[in-house]
Amino acid sequence: QLQLAESGGGLVQPGGSLRLSCAASGSISVIYAMGWHRQAPGKQRELVATVTSNDMTYTVDSVKGRFTISRDNAKRTVYLQMNSLKPEDTGVYYCYLRPLGISIDYWGQGTQVTVSS
Repeated sequence: QLQLAESGGGLVQPGGSLRLSCAASGSISVIYAMGWHRQAPGKQRELVATVTSNDMTYTVDSVKGRFTISRDNAKRTVYLQMNSLKPEDTGVYYCYLRPLGISIDYWGQGTQVTVSS
């Protein structure tokens, strides 16, 4: 029914930048929030950033000042601008969508981000 299409991952050197995109398609209700989790090998998945329907944003402390989340409601798309990337940012980044008033989260397939010299 609902699909999330992620793009923008890749390999960058430390200090570089990437911009992730996630577009929602299909029949969905009103969106409450969209955002990103990430998971490094051997690590738990963690919330990185989220933006709500009223444009409230959150970023985890480790990326504050470096990552910026934004959205385009008309396109049902969320973006994650990642600057000053560090090796510890390496991992699979998963887009998620939470509909308003519905106890279901939708997930993308994940996109690999690798920060390495």
